[in-house]
Amino acid sequence: MPTTTLTITGMQSDDCLRTVMNAIQDLPCIGYVDVSLETGHAEIEHTGMVTEGDIRSAIEEAGYPTR
Repeated sequence: MPTTTLTITGMQSDDCLRTVMNAIQDLPCIGYVDVSLETGHAEIEHTGMVTEGDIRSAIEEAGYPTR
């Protein structure tokens, strides 16, 4: 499975982390997700049916910019 690594900015609490995790996990074909509140790094394992752009869009629509 492809893995996408992103940096997410603006997360400040466990509620922010849950919002981001839910946004990612609501996408189809997501496997493993690890998001660090401390560093802002996210590692997402997914099938080829989901692109990095899809993941970025979901996170940004939840209110958190990505780099």
